[in-house]
Amino acid sequence: MHIHPVILSGGSGTRLWPLSRALYPKQLLPLISHETLLQETIGRVGHAPFAAPLIICNGEHRFIVAEQFREVGVTPLDIVLEPTGRNTAPAAAVAALLLERQDPDAIAFLLPSDHLIRRRDRFYRAIETAAKAVGKHRLVTFGIEPHAPETGFGYIRRGTEIEGVTGCFSVAEFVEKPDSKTAEDFLAGGEYAWNSGMFLFSVRDFLEELDRLNPGMVAACRNAIDKGARDLDFLHLDADAFEACPAVSIDVAVMERTDRAAVVPASMGWSDIGSWSALWEISNRDGSGNVVHGDIVTMDVTDSYLRSEGPLLAAVGLDDMIVVATQDAVLVAPKDRAQDVRHLVNRLEEDGERHEHIHHVRVHRPWGWYQSVDVGHAFQVKRICVNPGAKLSLQYHHHRAEHWVVVSGTARVTHGEDEITLVKNQSTYIPIGVKHRLENQGDEPLHIIEVQFGDYLGEDDIVRLEDIYARS
Repeated sequence: MHIHPVILSGGSGTRLWPLSRALYPKQLLPLISHETLLQETIGRVGHAPFAAPLIICNGEHRFIVAEQFREVGVTPLDIVLEPTGRNTAPAAAVAALLLERQDPDAIAFLLPSDHLIRRRDRFYRAIETAAKAVGKHRLVTFGIEPHAPETGFGYIRRGTEIEGVTGCFSVAEFVEKPDSKTAEDFLAGGEYAWNSGMFLFSVRDFLEELDRLNPGMVAACRNAIDKGARDLDFLHLDADAFEACPAVSIDVAVMERTDRAAVVPASMGWSDIGSWSALWEISNRDGSGNVVHGDIVTMDVTDSYLRSEGPLLAAVGLDDMIVVATQDAVLVAPKDRAQDVRHLVNRLEEDGERHEHIHHVRVHRPWGWYQSVDVGHAFQVKRICVNPGAKLSLQYHHHRAEHWVVVSGTARVTHGEDEITLVKNQSTYIPIGVKHRLENQGDEPLHIIEVQFGDYLGEDDIVRLEDIYARS
């Protein structure tokens, strides 16, 4: 069997705000090690005997995802871009349809991009067991043997062992997130496992079941692929066709309704890192039970998670608390209220005037990044970094003029019909309506200070004439 990993990277990780945000969610962040959660996932399945991974992600994340694959030296089979989030069933259907076109006998291994697995040996053994059941036309999920009465996970109750496949069981029941008493009963009973959200199946068997249970979804996903468009290394699914899919999980769409469902229970050091308290649980703690990241000073602090991405964080007399500081936001919450952070993010979104749930102060682009330094009436100051060999689009603005000052590196500037070279401490002025482009032809990052003046300074006041990143 040739197992094709399908990495699902569509979530926004709202419970890990303010570090995780819509344009830079938790799977793209290095929360556990120097690698991001996505890169750790790639590392588990980005080598033989697995085929090249296929990844399905939010279109806004495409360049970050592609760069993170490049950094770990793995070439994906494809990077498929969802125009909107529709949960896991449509994503699984798209993946199965694409794999079927390459190999009708393909085995798909769906796995989230934001989970932690510490015991890879047990992870691989569980896949080997599941593959045997797939050979018997089973659709297999992976259950995590529980060690606590967790109320934040769904559960799977196993039935009888599948004949000829030791360690794999038919699924007797899927259970939604239980209350505390029910979770305690599940833990004591020994028949229940946490639902990991990972699946292994033949694409032929999966599509056969999905077509029987929800033929409209299969048709809509096939249409989204056929009407999709390619640019650079990405497949853009057609927005209208994909949005016709119901937003439903693979559990609800298929696994809870099929008689082919099977489960492999395993203890593989798994965590979905679904909250700050979960991250505290799996991280190394000091003698006071604290997890500390960044510039932190504490006095009489115990059993707490403290993290700063910039400013000094000083804490006195805290117990069982979460304190997370970024450059533009600070979260303070009791550990036992960690799940409620997502409700805070919902309030920020409902406010309509805030952006802290969308992006950080530093905003990443395919060519580098920019960071707002100061904003006032009719002006804005930004720091811009252009990566070696990268360039911005050829563009102009209707409402703003720009002054550029080179701080370090060498800038190649298109200014109307002219091209000029600027080095450290040199500058240029771009009037309203003049086409321009900034390019770094050097081997070092280019840093400039940009001062914008105008009656409107929004990012949507960009008219792109040419763009190597296919955004024009």
